[in-house]
Amino acid sequence: MKKAIIALFCMLCFACSGPDLTSQLQEARWIDLTHDFDSTTVYWPTDVNFRHDTVFCGLTDKGYYYSSFKYAAEEHGGTHFDAPIHFHQGGNSIEKVPVTQLHGPAVVIDISEKCSTNRDYLITADDVNNWEHQHGSIPQGAIILLYTGYEKYWNDHLRYTGTLKKGPEGVAELHFPGLSTEASTWITTNRKVNAIGLDTPSIDFGQSKDFQTHRILTAAGLTMYENLCNLSQLPAAGAYIVALPMKIKGGSGSPLRIVAILAP
Repeated sequence: MKKAIIALFCMLCFACSGPDLTSQLQEARWIDLTHDFDSTTVYWPTDVNFRHDTVFCGLTDKGYYYSSFKYAAEEHGGTHFDAPIHFHQGGNSIEKVPVTQLHGPAVVIDISEKCSTNRDYLITADDVNNWEHQHGSIPQGAIILLYTGYEKYWNDHLRYTGTLKKGPEGVAELHFPGLSTEASTWITTNRKVNAIGLDTPSIDFGQSKDFQTHRILTAAGLTMYENLCNLSQLPAAGAYIVALPMKIKGGSGSPLRIVAILAP
């Protein structure tokens, strides 16, 4: 596992020996971990859904084709990025998050079997420790990705979120797995990671009332990714993550394009 991570670090390091960076990246496998954005994209029940409207699409009066569209979106919906300021006063807003925090070696923790029998499963410190027992200590600067298996329900909002209702009634019926406060505290106390992401609508489980996990992670300066996809295609270790949010000045979150890079 460590050799694979070192190889991927070298892939992104100009100082490495061997083939140049361009050749290595061209030969690598790239996996998109981002859902499309459209009118069906999952948003929090109290949020406004994504809109994409036509400004112009077709032939102009001069005879050439032209298209332009406008969109409107809440910061926190679909595959998106949480900046530390989202739940921590004084934390970095998006434009202040250093680029060095937007990439790192992937640590993929598969808890899909446990989540398949418990919609409200809280990922524990033991789940994290079990990964380390098999693959070694989580490396500094890692991106922890929690694979709950819920990505497969993306097109079935009821199974994905637990509700089809909007507004406060919908929030009350949310049921999906998340990261426990115990695990969040253990990670922020014992490991220096860049971010944590998962394939559900929130890092806090659906029935959370106080969003303690968000509060713990953002207080530690971590960023978060929610509503990811294709985590099932990643190995437990050996991938490298690049996660680039829209650079909204003062933003607490934004749509995210996130990819995994795998050695050929």
